[in-house]
Amino acid sequence: MVRSRTLTALLGLAGSLLVSALLWWYFDSLVFLLFLPFVPFLFRGATAAGATRRCQTCGFRTDDDAYEYCPRDGTELE
Repeated sequence: MVRSRTLTALLGLAGSLLVSALLWWYFDSLVFLLFLPFVPFLFRGATAAGATRRCQTCGFRTDDDAYEYCPRDGTELE
């Protein structure tokens, strides 16, 4: 599966090439624009469903895989 950073870079590069080709066709001169910094806004909220784990006792939440147990009370995270 392609990671979001790789997908962002590929979409930014593809968009840059497309816009550059359109500008070349319209103005008949070579122009290359790089849109890589702007594409991450498209994927800002894209996270895996169910990635957040929660402690049923105290409500502690994390999306870090390093936590298997709640650091507050030692309950296993679900």
